[in-house]
Amino acid sequence: MFGVPHLADFVKAYDVRGLVPDQLSPEVAHAIGAAFAEVVAVPDGSDGVVIGHDMRPSSPELSAAFAAGVTSRGVDVTLIGLCSTDGLYYASGALDLPGAMFTASHNPARYNGIKLCRSAARPVGQDSGLAEIRDLAQWMLGGGTGLALPAGGPGSVTTRDLLGDYAAFLRGLVDLSGSRPLKVVVDAGNGMGGHTVPAVLGTAAGLPELPLEIVPLYFELDGTFPNHEANPLDPANLVDLQAAVREHGADIGLAFDGDADRCFVVDADGEPVSPSAVTGLVAVREIERARAGGDTTVSIVHNVITSAAVREIVLEADATPVRTRVGHSFIKAEMARAGAVFGGEHSAHYYFRDFWFADTGMLAAMHVLAALGEQDAPLSELCADYERYVASGEINSTVTDAAAVVDQVRAWAQVRGATTDVLDGLTVSSPAGDTPMWWFNVRASNTEPLLRLNVEAGDRETMQDVRDELLTLIRSGADGADAPHEGGSTTAQDAGDAS
Repeated sequence: MFGVPHLADFVKAYDVRGLVPDQLSPEVAHAIGAAFAEVVAVPDGSDGVVIGHDMRPSSPELSAAFAAGVTSRGVDVTLIGLCSTDGLYYASGALDLPGAMFTASHNPARYNGIKLCRSAARPVGQDSGLAEIRDLAQWMLGGGTGLALPAGGPGSVTTRDLLGDYAAFLRGLVDLSGSRPLKVVVDAGNGMGGHTVPAVLGTAAGLPELPLEIVPLYFELDGTFPNHEANPLDPANLVDLQAAVREHGADIGLAFDGDADRCFVVDADGEPVSPSAVTGLVAVREIERARAGGDTTVSIVHNVITSAAVREIVLEADATPVRTRVGHSFIKAEMARAGAVFGGEHSAHYYFRDFWFADTGMLAAMHVLAALGEQDAPLSELCADYERYVASGEINSTVTDAAAVVDQVRAWAQVRGATTDVLDGLTVSSPAGDTPMWWFNVRASNTEPLLRLNVEAGDRETMQDVRDELLTLIRSGADGADAPHEGGSTTAQDAGDAS
């Protein structure tokens, strides 16, 4: 039928992300809602679906259309209104309902999207229901008929405000009441952090005051992002936070992305703290917390491009590091399989067993605040043991034949006697005994003709030498490339972010 969008163009591996209204319109949202009810809620025997949305101008209308699609299939809906993505995960876990979050995370204002989950915040991705939802919705939009009418009639709609419950739940996991006084600059990027930070770290939800002085930046909810893109992994979007931390003499700075499920940290000098260092710091705290709760064996999950320091830190804490592929679906699945207490990605996604194995940047931020507030040293000193190596950040190269280039890189590694593995792309590690050590990972994009390179080494000179030699090899005859960004990622999605 003319005018019906091709859903496969914007229903991706982990979520829905499209242009409004050309791709994601109320009609499309209604069809996806009905399909979600049919594919997930009804077969799972769920009592209903919980739906939240971010501050984008299109989010209320789209979420309402989705809800109408769900109720048309006889399934009840609980609307929780404005929330962060981890707020929706909280609702899914606490209410034991499948959920839908309307957000396009850090994408520009003309985009919106849907993140879907089963009850208890279990992920819905391409291989766990999303493809079936897409195909059924496409059939409906194309005029498909024949679905049986729900025996009990349409579902009902109720509205609940869970912000206070979400804030209280997080405070129950990390106690900040005994912290030394801290001045904290928070850049919400006009995203949902402006809604959640006052509730969790302040008194907006009626919780007791914490010894935190919050200096707000861009807390006004505005889905047009008038100040800067709500993607804290792009160094350009940290400039205002870094300046404010120095100007206010703050102890720490926090930056959240648009849907506030990712958090980036800067120290008192305005210097970024590597997400791998945050992973190491939080891992140690969660290991100690699990042991205090009676766990005798503790696992921590990390992906293939996380710093080598994370594995070392976990082993030093007598816990088990579990390495997995880049991407939240792999992290969540591996955490559930291993019963891991915590998982971290270099894209600043942090996952917690006590948060239904889902990711929450707010809880990670609270752990960092607690660690800082429990002692007197500045954050830079506190994190020094967790930042042991020098990283290139993720560097993209456009190539016509990724497999052929990876074969060249493999041959390069073999000549040098390096070790290799293929868990996710090709990871190459320096020969045993080489000093300083180095390693790198090169992986092909699933959606673009790109190779993504991450290099880490014991010192900057070695990292740069390995990086430059590899880029020369990779880019010989390549179509073009993005410039490297040492210590960070070119974009959040480059670093494996699916938000």
